[in-house]
Amino acid sequence: MLEKFDKIITQIDGFVWGVPLIVLILSVGIFLTIRLKGLQITKLAKGVKLMFRKDPDGKGEITSFAALCTALSATIGTGNIVGVATALVAGGPGALFWMWIAALFGTATKFSECMLAVKYRVVTDDGHILGGPFYYIERGMGKKWKWLGKIFAFFGVTVGLFGIGTFTQVNGISSAVCNFFDPKKACTVSILGRPYSITIVITGIILTFFVSLVLIGGLKRISKVAEVVVPFMAILYVTAALLIIIFNITKVPGAFVEIVQSAFGLRAVSGGIFGAIIVAMQSGIARGIFSNEAGLGSAPIAASAAKTEEPVEQGLVSMLGTVIDTLIICTLTGLSIVITGAWDMGLEGVAVTTKAFQIGLPFPAEVASLILMVCLVFFAFTTILGWDYYSERCLEYLTNCNLKVVKVYRWIYILAIFIGPYMTVAAVWNIADIFNGLMAIPNLIALVALNGVVVAEVREYTKRFKA
Repeated sequence: MLEKFDKIITQIDGFVWGVPLIVLILSVGIFLTIRLKGLQITKLAKGVKLMFRKDPDGKGEITSFAALCTALSATIGTGNIVGVATALVAGGPGALFWMWIAALFGTATKFSECMLAVKYRVVTDDGHILGGPFYYIERGMGKKWKWLGKIFAFFGVTVGLFGIGTFTQVNGISSAVCNFFDPKKACTVSILGRPYSITIVITGIILTFFVSLVLIGGLKRISKVAEVVVPFMAILYVTAALLIIIFNITKVPGAFVEIVQSAFGLRAVSGGIFGAIIVAMQSGIARGIFSNEAGLGSAPIAASAAKTEEPVEQGLVSMLGTVIDTLIICTLTGLSIVITGAWDMGLEGVAVTTKAFQIGLPFPAEVASLILMVCLVFFAFTTILGWDYYSERCLEYLTNCNLKVVKVYRWIYILAIFIGPYMTVAAVWNIADIFNGLMAIPNLIALVALNGVVVAEVREYTKRFKA
């Protein structure tokens, strides 16, 4: 029964993430890059300077840095560890190249959507901020397009509940813990007729408990946790991945050659060059979007809560999320896997990255596995928190701020976390891909429709800045 379900989900995933959506995502990124004259490159340094600046007069609930950390808490997750590995296994080393391309143009997309979120956000009388694609669709494109905002919000709830927010993160955490403490699955229990390691069951219960403690506190508690955990986990992981590269530095040039050759089908053995390119593109772009969420419309929800009066400045800060997530962290993961050859060892999911760490790090295998497990647990934990916030805001929009419904949803979300460890790896990632694609479409339509507003806002800001 489960095998049949997995097959159906795989077919749907292949349809949703076919060539048309890949072309749409890249086209929007390229279009916005041209319209903004490469702003993601020319204004990158300014974005870094603005990251820690506080606007005492700005309306909002959290600082710009906290908004970035909240967005990063949702984006830096299993996509950076498990997602990259899954992409390389499916599409070869060339998938990493297409992640870079998607991220390069996706940075312009991320800037545009986060800038629009601040421009069109709604501030209630009690200071509560409501913002995101649903509001810039409704207020920017007009009331007649409200239905499109509703569609986005609906998929936003489903992505959080069935995709990025719960199943993929919990599955990644439980797999990593199991691979470390009980790799041979010596201690198992039967659930729904299938054997599961007792470590998976215990991990699911503990994770559910700690997530519940944080979610009850709402956005401010989530952002406080993110401000502490996100920098810590990013530094720890980057340091470990850099050590792999340093201790295998002679293999780095060959790894880059292999990545580029694979990206353009030059290493294809069967299926032809074009087929190899399509597989690499599909795997790389799908996982890249899953990881950095550029064009997905999630980060604007966090950006809208920032204490700032300058939409452009928040856009510049928020676009750094794509740089940090994909161009730095995903690249380090990908290089580690290609350098060690772990992508071609018949492994699946987190086991691929674990093998890369065991081979590449100058430590005993147990220590390398422990480092990766700790990183993955922190990455996925914060993603769970961030996506609960995103999906709750989407639900607020759908229900006209009915907080009773939101509270019920919060407990359903926690229940999804509890059952997450028992989903199969293939089904989990394919379900996440499907909802990602469906969520991106309304947002991409809005970005194209409002591109003139984005350009005008940047032009006006530049004039004021120079004056």
